Amino acid sequence: MSVTHLRWGTAELSLLLAFDTAAGPVRLVAAGEAATLPDPAGDPELCALLTRRALPLVEIETAGSGRLGTSGKRHVDGAASRALRYTGHEEDHERHGGGELRTLRVRMADETTGLRVTAVCTVREGIPVLGTEVYVDNAGDRPVTLEYVSSFACSNLARHLDDGERWEDGLALWLAANPWSGEYRWSKATLGERGLYDVGMVPFGQTGSKNRITVTSTGSWSSSEHLPVGCLEETRTGRALLWQIEHNGSWHTEIADRFGDVYLALSGPADREHQWRRRLAPGESFRTVPATVAFVPSGGFEAALAAMTRHRRATRRPHPDHQGLPVVFNDFMNSLMGEPSTKALLPLVDAAAAAGAEYFCIDAGWYDAEPPGTVGPGGVPGWWDAVGEWEESAPRFPGGLNEVLDRIRDAGMVPGLWLEPEVVGVRSPVADALPDEAFFRRDGIRLVEWGRHQLDLSHPAARAHLDAVVDRLVRDYGVGYLKLDYNIDIGPGTDGPDGTDSPGEGLLGHNRAYLDWLDGVLDRHPALVLESCAAGGSRTDHALLSRLPIHSVTDQQDFRLLPAIAAAAPTAVTPEQGAIWAYPLPEHSEAELGMVMVSAMLGRIHLSGRPDLLSPEQLALIRQAVDTYRTYRPLLTGALPRWPLGLPGWRDGWIALALTAGVTDTTGVTDDQGDTTLLALWRREGAPETVTVPLPWIAEDERPRVVFGAGPQPAYCWDGRGRTLRVTLPAEQSAVLLSFGPDPDVWA
Repeated sequence: MSVTHLRWGTAELSLLLAFDTAAGPVRLVAAGEAATLPDPAGDPELCALLTRRALPLVEIETAGSGRLGTSGKRHVDGAASRALRYTGHEEDHERHGGGELRTLRVRMADETTGLRVTAVCTVREGIPVLGTEVYVDNAGDRPVTLEYVSSFACSNLARHLDDGERWEDGLALWLAANPWSGEYRWSKATLGERGLYDVGMVPFGQTGSKNRITVTSTGSWSSSEHLPVGCLEETRTGRALLWQIEHNGSWHTEIADRFGDVYLALSGPADREHQWRRRLAPGESFRTVPATVAFVPSGGFEAALAAMTRHRRATRRPHPDHQGLPVVFNDFMNSLMGEPSTKALLPLVDAAAAAGAEYFCIDAGWYDAEPPGTVGPGGVPGWWDAVGEWEESAPRFPGGLNEVLDRIRDAGMVPGLWLEPEVVGVRSPVADALPDEAFFRRDGIRLVEWGRHQLDLSHPAARAHLDAVVDRLVRDYGVGYLKLDYNIDIGPGTDGPDGTDSPGEGLLGHNRAYLDWLDGVLDRHPALVLESCAAGGSRTDHALLSRLPIHSVTDQQDFRLLPAIAAAAPTAVTPEQGAIWAYPLPEHSEAELGMVMVSAMLGRIHLSGRPDLLSPEQLALIRQAVDTYRTYRPLLTGALPRWPLGLPGWRDGWIALALTAGVTDTTGVTDDQGDTTLLALWRREGAPETVTVPLPWIAEDERPRVVFGAGPQPAYCWDGRGRTLRVTLPAEQSAVLLSFGPDPDVWA
């Protein structure tokens, strides 16, 4: 066998590929820092071993092809993948966002079936993150049904372990459960602790254990159970691989052993897990969902997450909101809770302005034709199952909605409205006005979930309806902000507009049409701020976050539980995009108000609650927090997160989140103010008064200062030699925001 090796990438991240045009598919042998890749000329035996163990660059399953050499539930060793042969590749590079973007296209083909496969890899100078996407074309004369196509597949992930170190102990897997109102619950465990072991069968000619670790999301909530993000880390060295699947629908992650090593496979929907199949007629094409993978040689999860944070910033759609970071007031959470009216809103508008809000968003219910408090036939509020027409409610706004919107503008704020664009209530006139084909269906029957139908945005009537709604609201009401919510999960999919798609393919078509619709809205209204929300953080994925400038991270209503969510949110959302509730209520003590505000002050402050009922002293405290936030918020746009006490557990007594700014950003520009670290600390019920926080990156001669706090004054002592900060918070359910670095006067 004559194998050709191809090295491609940057100094920070390179790939080693191997192929033989006569036998076997293109294989991804290794990925990582260029200096760490094996040398085919200098160490041919190692390269030969790794090449034999390597997975094909793209794993494909088709109806009628199956697997070779093994069986089971795994999505590797597919016969269709092994039949592919290298036909060529192209490399190019371009300036993109102030840095160089390199692209590699590897072309493969199976002459028997006519399949043509192109794997597209991208990497940016200075960011060790690989982007991958796969295109499949049917150039044959017969239809081919796809059942699985990987977005990324890589093996040899345990090759750096020391001799005698078992991969089941030497590799740890980070995964994040993402329950509603308890989002971003990360856990770390070795592969053995997660149930994957070397069962000792490779010496007997077997591929491995046949089982796997999987994380799968099915349906239209992409992160309602787990984040589409994970990390594989070497426990001894901190070498790490962190991935994200950039899709707003169904996805699949698979980790398993193979020939004494470990592999990772990432994909969008598949037949077995998501009822997805795609029949490619001759001349038709398919594109996988994108995936990205960060590789770091040390530093573990935090270092890999820092690289992924840079990637997230480098690949999102530019928007003025990314720099302005305005404070938003929203009337829902622990406030009007879906029952807005002129009478209820006007006092809130004045109080929100006094608290320092810059945008004011009227949440759910503004369109409900029934009076506040009315319960519909299904036992839900009228605003729940009557959505879809998006016309203002006369009973709620007897003087017209513009009376309230004008009051918002007169108070110096930008008005906004809540929409749930993808759903139509069963009692809405739109449910009868649009054709059945514009909705999700199964066996021709229109689906209903919790009193709502799901629009299928791949149908032109559904898209035309929503375009008309948004354009009318911007034109007639002058709104500058739309909160786009999504509160149902419609399941694995739909028959599709023509009734022939598999459910999973129908959902994928809608997912992509929704992203295209968002792009169209922002193309027409580039200054419009669109907020991403889905029952809190149930659709936290980069497909949406790369388009929408602000994202609601949770629906959590208890300020005592919110710190665990707020502190972990930067694992999935850049700080300048993560909208976190701050809902002050008159019954809160001064210390509790401090916790309420600090929880939002390292993200995007989303004010709510009842500022109109606060005492003058309480309102002044909220205004102090907002004014303080305005002084340093420009730092958030380039800040990288750290967790000096570890990622927060749900019941942890002390929680810490640090953001460090002034590092080189994605364009290569360094903040000339120098490094600043903002450190939020929360003391919850039952926790001791004092905590010691390791801050090894802070210089010995730095001195901390309090940025914001409320209630009994904190005490703190910096041990420069030991790089530790000892902090005492006298009150339970309190928090403090500290800083290291330049004087606060230089932040603004």
